Amino acid sequence: MVDNIQAIPLSLYIHIPWCVQKCPYCDFNSHTLKGGIPEKEYVAHLLDDLRADAHLAQGREIHTIFIGGGTPSLLSSDALARLLQGVRQILPLAHNAEVTLEANPGTVETGKFAGFVAGGVNRISIGVQSFNEPQLAALGRIHDADQARYAIAQAHEVALNSFNVDIMHGLPEQSLTQGLNDLTQAIALNPKHLSWYQLTIEPNTSFHSRPPTLPDDDTLWAIQEQGEVLLSEAGYEQYEISGYAQAGQQCQHNLNYWRFGDYLGIGCGAHGKITTDKGILRTEKIKHPKGYMQIGRDYQLKQWYVEMDDYPFEFFMNRLRLVEACPHDEYQIKTGESLPSSITTMMNKAQDNGLLSIANEHWQVTPLGRRYLNTLLEQLVD
Repeated sequence: MVDNIQAIPLSLYIHIPWCVQKCPYCDFNSHTLKGGIPEKEYVAHLLDDLRADAHLAQGREIHTIFIGGGTPSLLSSDALARLLQGVRQILPLAHNAEVTLEANPGTVETGKFAGFVAGGVNRISIGVQSFNEPQLAALGRIHDADQARYAIAQAHEVALNSFNVDIMHGLPEQSLTQGLNDLTQAIALNPKHLSWYQLTIEPNTSFHSRPPTLPDDDTLWAIQEQGEVLLSEAGYEQYEISGYAQAGQQCQHNLNYWRFGDYLGIGCGAHGKITTDKGILRTEKIKHPKGYMQIGRDYQLKQWYVEMDDYPFEFFMNRLRLVEACPHDEYQIKTGESLPSSITTMMNKAQDNGLLSIANEHWQVTPLGRRYLNTLLEQLVD
């Protein structure tokens, strides 16, 4: 049993499921918009969902909110303001709570970011993915490069604490020059945070059914290696596998997630993770908007307690994404259990293989371990 649940930070994830169109690489719970978003109805359901889960906060305040999708920027600023006001009425927010909204550049008309900020958002994550027009088309994105630049300019002009730009690499038929050019353009626009990650082909996506031609391994590695140099030289410090930030601009919501903190999840298909006196509780909400908004139906699709044998994998699958060292006692603080001796043995083996560094008081993933993180995790739970 965890000694002090109050010491585990609590976040809130809110899912907005609608998109203008489904991207062929996306495996998130998203639904193509047919007509307008039923904003008033959906916001009311979100708040009812939160009321039903409020007891899981166990007296804690919300430290971060992340509004993801789907395309949350399809919401009107009025709907977003009603949502965040309702959240504050149900659960207390920390005075410096980070409130992030994901935005698609194709949905950002003049003044929309200012409206979101007035409603309570203080961080925006802009899904650019590429500045190359043919590759944007191949990815099924609804925006062009000019709209991406305009959205970033809008983010600079409003009173945000921070904003992120998402850029992907390893895109269909992408060359080394093209991959680095996307990153160079993003850096030149000076976002405070960059999420830079490789395209992966996931099950249940159009790309999985009809795989595109991706760059070979040598090109992928060259993009990664040279891109990391560009980011470092521009003042972006890597703090997790795909997260790079200017000084003091790390995403606090992501940090809580990767540090195995707690989070409530509301909205279609949203997942939650909550520490209780009975163990670690996982929750999942109904996925389809029609079912989720059915009057009188429970929003919960399922909930379950994580098996104790799975604690090491669940903890390290999250924690080892971070560059920062992990104190040895953090496992017990977050799980209430001692680390099994079998895991300690496997960690020593990982150190021998150069994937992990072990000091008297902490573990830390090495650069080689970050490159082969899946291999490291497999070794730890083998």
